Amino acid sequence: MKFARNILLLSFFCAILNNISFAQKRNNIWCFGDSSGIDFNLPGGPVPISSVLNTRGSCVSIADTSGQLLFYSAYDETVGIFGTDPVKVFSKNNAIMINGDSIKGGGWYKELVIVPASTTDSLYYLFNIGVTFDFGLYYSLIDMKQNNGMGAVVQKNVQLQTFKCTDGINAVKHGNGRDWWLIFRRWDTDNDEYYMYLISQNGISNVSIQHIGSSTMNGFTNMNFSSDGSKMVVINLAGLMEIYDFDRCTGIISNPLTLHPEPTTAPYGRYVGCEFSPNGRFLYVSTYIDTASRLFQYDLNSLDPVGTRDTIEYVTNGLIGNGFLKRGPDNKIYFGHAWECQAFPSCYPYPDSVYNSVNMNLSVINYPDSLGSACNYTPYSFYLGGTRTHYGLPNNPDYDLPALAGSPCDTLVGVDETPEVSQAAINVFYHSVWEKAFINASNLKGKAGKLMVYDMQGKVVHSEPLRIQNGYYTRDLSMIGRADGVYLVVVETEQERLVKKVLID
Repeated sequence: MKFARNILLLSFFCAILNNISFAQKRNNIWCFGDSSGIDFNLPGGPVPISSVLNTRGSCVSIADTSGQLLFYSAYDETVGIFGTDPVKVFSKNNAIMINGDSIKGGGWYKELVIVPASTTDSLYYLFNIGVTFDFGLYYSLIDMKQNNGMGAVVQKNVQLQTFKCTDGINAVKHGNGRDWWLIFRRWDTDNDEYYMYLISQNGISNVSIQHIGSSTMNGFTNMNFSSDGSKMVVINLAGLMEIYDFDRCTGIISNPLTLHPEPTTAPYGRYVGCEFSPNGRFLYVSTYIDTASRLFQYDLNSLDPVGTRDTIEYVTNGLIGNGFLKRGPDNKIYFGHAWECQAFPSCYPYPDSVYNSVNMNLSVINYPDSLGSACNYTPYSFYLGGTRTHYGLPNNPDYDLPALAGSPCDTLVGVDETPEVSQAAINVFYHSVWEKAFINASNLKGKAGKLMVYDMQGKVVHSEPLRIQNGYYTRDLSMIGRADGVYLVVVETEQERLVKKVLID
């Protein structure tokens, strides 16, 4: 009996250990740069893989709980439509996902982030911000149950905000271990505003706004969280650097600590990348000032973190541009450099002739929890297998961040409760350059229906049957040749009729 009980306990603890290991792999595939990628699944250490990307910065990817790639997304520089920054979503087989083109987004650095819609389903939000054109915050919805597990985009370019956003968006898991906080800043005014949405099983909550920290009007803002989600670092290209406390239960940002205020005159700080060490003690920041690239380490345990700033790397070659820093699943920090080909700021996309040790490798901080030179920084030490990196590394949040043990926060639905039943809804976004109306309907009943478009005289100018997939319907409808004015977009099913106005101008 005692032997059987011991075996049972051993099996129980093994199951726990297996589940812990099993749950730590959704960050294990990175896709970035010019067809670059990294697989962190092998016990011998990360290995390079290939993707079909060619992106300066904005890129995201997500794997399943066993570490197998689900999908990835990035700006596609090959589209080249003036006045827009087209984004594509790619399946794990490197092909464009069904309905995965013509997605609004950015071609700069951190305009994209993937957030799971729930822990048990196959739905994922792809949030994107417009920086250069089509300002605002948008999302698309990916259903991985579609197309035999290859996925499909079932909602596209749903607009949440219309104001100009900074080049930087991020997400962190709620303290309950299931929901998410989405955070970004606006750019059209000098402001101290942080915007936040709660992403839960009931969808996307109303936006909340917090006024805190220094006021700025810089378009490049990089925000990263510590490994436990309790700290947030904010830097911008002008030279602002601040640390905040973050409450994963409430989403409240507090206790701003300004390491460097934003300069009012040149030279500006030009902070580019930032990352916490795994234990949260050290902050690493990359910068590019007056053709010199630097990598700094700050000791946040000190009463004077600025006084501890240590220069880990100093490069005066003006052709080497410092890029982003990202903590890997192996707790090392990876660092991308761009080769400029000419003077700063750009050599993108790379010509076919530009391959060298800088853009074919990532630099690595091998022991980021160690002080100074003990962090063992090794420049250009991770070979990318013949592909090339640029400034960006994947803007992937920590998908495996656990719930806060013993925390009172919990928005999970209880045993005797049921989720809120959402009503059917329709959203229409018109893209003036593409001359397309992106039509999205959700929570629909039935399997089929009809799409109709009316002009303001009541004339049907377009009609077609529609098919509903798991309650969703999406359509990229060309409006080329339509006269300027207001149109009514109607989605009809067996049980409902949804109407939305859209302005064509």
